Amino acid sequence: MSVAITRLDMLPGELRREASRLKDARAARRVLAVALVLEGSGRTHAAKACGMDRQTLRDWVHRYNVEGIGGLFNRKPVGRKARLGAEQKAKIAGLVEAGPDPDKDGVVRWRRIDLKKKIEVLFGVTMHERTVGKLLAELGYVRLSTRPQHPASDPAAQETFKKLSPGRSARAYLPVRTASRSKSGSRTKLASASKAR
Repeated sequence: MSVAITRLDMLPGELRREASRLKDARAARRVLAVALVLEGSGRTHAAKACGMDRQTLRDWVHRYNVEGIGGLFNRKPVGRKARLGAEQKAKIAGLVEAGPDPDKDGVVRWRRIDLKKKIEVLFGVTMHERTVGKLLAELGYVRLSTRPQHPASDPAAQETFKKLSPGRSARAYLPVRTASRSKSGSRTKLASASKAR
């Protein structure tokens, strides 16, 4: 069933001029298709001349009738509504800043899987670990591979151990003279101790 063009506020010549001004090539082709139909071209010919099929032209005519030339542009997708609001995101940022409580949370540092579980408990929202990673990136946090520190570790004892540990001997890095000769009869070059071993 064909659809008539009911919006007649622009003549075919005006539509052609408008199409020549448009920067969006796809919208310009749709305007030209409408102009061809208004001039009396058949739908099949108008659609083929503008690089679309008859059904697609019919759909664009519907939008032109309702919205005018503005309806011939592609609409930007709305996208999915954010699962967490601004207040909830701020609470997650606060959790990350404060760090976990080992006794209460059972971890010494937050991982995405830990935050995923925390978000489920606090807000009743189920997220994938990758989504939690994207949320952290959105909040300005980057993934760092740091060595975790055990809550019962003693930094002072570690420093004392470093001071009492014997350092590497400087003699290990002195060059060693080799007395052997190569098969060709010339002396061999000096080698470092690490290479000679």
